[in-house]
Amino acid sequence: MSILTRHDLDTMTAAHRRRLTRRSVIPDPSISERAREICRRVAEGGDGAMSQIASQLGGGWRRVPGEELDTALTGLDPSVREGLNAAVAAIRTVHGAQLPAPTTVATAPGVEITRVWEPLRRVGAYVPGGKAAYPSTVLMTVVPAVVAGVAEIVVVSPEGSDGLPPVMAAACLLAGATEVWAGGGAQAIAALAYGTESLAPVDKIVGPGNAYVTAAKLSVFGTCGIDLPAGPSEVLVLADETAHPRLVAADMLCQAEHGPDSPAVLVTTDATLADAVELEIESLLPDLERGDILAKSLSDHGHVVVTASHDAAVAFADEFASEHVSILTADPETDAAAIRSAGSVYVGRWAPESAGDYATGANHVLPTGGLARAYGPLSTEDFGSWRQVQRISRSGLAAIFPTISALAGAEGLTAHRLAAEARLVKEAT
Repeated sequence: MSILTRHDLDTMTAAHRRRLTRRSVIPDPSISERAREICRRVAEGGDGAMSQIASQLGGGWRRVPGEELDTALTGLDPSVREGLNAAVAAIRTVHGAQLPAPTTVATAPGVEITRVWEPLRRVGAYVPGGKAAYPSTVLMTVVPAVVAGVAEIVVVSPEGSDGLPPVMAAACLLAGATEVWAGGGAQAIAALAYGTESLAPVDKIVGPGNAYVTAAKLSVFGTCGIDLPAGPSEVLVLADETAHPRLVAADMLCQAEHGPDSPAVLVTTDATLADAVELEIESLLPDLERGDILAKSLSDHGHVVVTASHDAAVAFADEFASEHVSILTADPETDAAAIRSAGSVYVGRWAPESAGDYATGANHVLPTGGLARAYGPLSTEDFGSWRQVQRISRSGLAAIFPTISALAGAEGLTAHRLAAEARLVKEAT
């Protein structure tokens, strides 16, 4: 029996296509309701509410002392430490190139507008955990903040049954976090946003998480900023008859192993390849450490979309707007240029998604659920904000006064006209 759901793009109805492509990072409305309630309790109850919720949900909540971080780094496997340091260096290189520069333009003589970017003061980085450790996500959320010049960087991450994994604690120290809390879920997002008696609130929250975390980020947006609603990881592989089925299968498995709710989609012009990919998946699953999670992810959220037209396949891949897009076709560069909606695009057979997750320095916190149509990867700019500085001379104000007067009059806002006019009368000069 096929583990992936098969679809014929050439006979697909518009409604069917929308069901596949117009998905949501929070498919169940009850999750949003529950997350809002948790956030409300934390906002009103602070540390006491955090303890109650953590107890009810089986988690914990504590600040990780510096001694624990130091011990974790000291005891870290040298090869892992070397890998983390190499990743930090690559992330610094990529994100250092993203530092924004100020721009100044003159819209009229004596009217000058400058756009200036400044780092945020305090940010919170949510890093998934509990059943698995993701030190790479610590690096992806903290190092860009350090590069941006953020003074205070708070990491929150769920503990496992044996506490916070030492590799996570060590990664926090290597990345440059200034504060680390062990605890997760919607309540951790609320604590970052609203603050508690022991945790000062942050200006912005970044980082991926499950549906409850994503719903909580959307719930607190407005009280503080968020990067993007990054939900369960997902992948789309665009492949043709030139692709090796094992590479296609490996790329689908690479992201599907993140969790049982991670979509994995193959779009291809070759039905024979699709059959071969399914056989490869079946042969690979038994030897993979997270085989049970992979089997559920692929059976619930795995799809194969087949079409006779290469252009139709590319168009569907672009419309799907996946977090990760792997291109294994005869002309991957041309196809990559046609994919405008994607978090990260991997071009050709030598570019596995795991390279971007760990080693290239490109950020792996990416838009999911189709939000790649409007959002991009986490970047250095996400850790700062822009402001406009307007400099106007008397002659400049006189030159643009007719515009101010006309538009203020059209809108019935006479005080707007007065604010400019009062400066131009002789007594105000």
